[in-house]
Amino acid sequence: MISSDGYLLTNAHVVEDADEIVVRLIDKREFKAKLIGTDKRSDIALLKISAKDLPVVHIGDSTKLEVGEWVVAIGSPFGFTNSISQGIVSAKGRSLPGEKIVPFIQTDVPINPGNSGGPLFNMKGEVVGINSQIYSRSGGYMGLSFAIPVDLAIKVKDELLKHGTVKRGRLGVTIQNVTPDHAKSFQLGKATGALVSSVEKDGPAGRAGLEIGDIILKFNGQEIAGSEDLLRAVSDAAPGSAATLLIWRHAASKNIALSLGEAGDEKVAPQEVTPGQIGLALRELNREEQRAMHTDGVLLVEGVSGVAARSGIQVRDIVIAVNSQKVTSISQLRSALDSAGRRAAVLVQREGGMLFIPLKDE
Repeated sequence: MISSDGYLLTNAHVVEDADEIVVRLIDKREFKAKLIGTDKRSDIALLKISAKDLPVVHIGDSTKLEVGEWVVAIGSPFGFTNSISQGIVSAKGRSLPGEKIVPFIQTDVPINPGNSGGPLFNMKGEVVGINSQIYSRSGGYMGLSFAIPVDLAIKVKDELLKHGTVKRGRLGVTIQNVTPDHAKSFQLGKATGALVSSVEKDGPAGRAGLEIGDIILKFNGQEIAGSEDLLRAVSDAAPGSAATLLIWRHAASKNIALSLGEAGDEKVAPQEVTPGQIGLALRELNREEQRAMHTDGVLLVEGVSGVAARSGIQVRDIVIAVNSQKVTSISQLRSALDSAGRRAAVLVQREGGMLFIPLKDE
């Protein structure tokens, strides 16, 4: 509970498609909850119950967390209510294949199904995160757990209360990290910034004159070390607000001023397909991206592990079909993989060519 009058935060995936939401307190009282709003990008949901003088948690400052600091999680793993587990912070600002704009807190706190939406506390008893995900091949805890920083959760809560939704800025570009080889090719002193690989002609960046091959070094004065820094900075900015980019073009720096657009549904985060079994993280391309990448395919691979990695599927492949069945959505791919079983061969588009890749389950 974040307020004594009944507001509380949980994960969006916990309440997704729910017909009724019931909140049970530690004193065994139960309340029907009203869903105020959800934000799938950050996996945050805001609920409200009709009650007064409720106990509340103390909100901490997740920006002050340090790697190696002890933290504890409270939840209901496998239905065991009010369970607590402990561990340390392993990393901050971690990105996952399924989401690039959330700077996850990585810990080794044991998290299992039922912990989602529960609080992550520091040793002062302050909430510093909301437990959200595990990274696992088996479906159970394997030493890696991830929490949404509470600072981000509170910001999302404020947006949901004010607007009923979360509005984010948008540039209208596709970007990638700058490697040492890129830096050498573009005569840049070090591997930093976000390299622009495509530009929407009528998007905010395109109208301002940004070009393919530009390297974005700063956004509104903020240093951009990699593509994730830029995604988060743009996402945090308000649609319609003015922004200034410091870019590297033709071995020289240049400032570009523009007005940000608003991120739409086409920017929803990649989703994992059969997590822990196939090992794919995918994103559905919009029409502008399809044209830019010269493809009719819809499913862009943004992360591989497990079977997919062993079989040779690569990041930036575009999934076209499973065996002879064309797939144009993540749900279709799930269904096709379930039907094909061990005989699945995935047709991908790679660098303009087509390639069938048989899945290796051993």
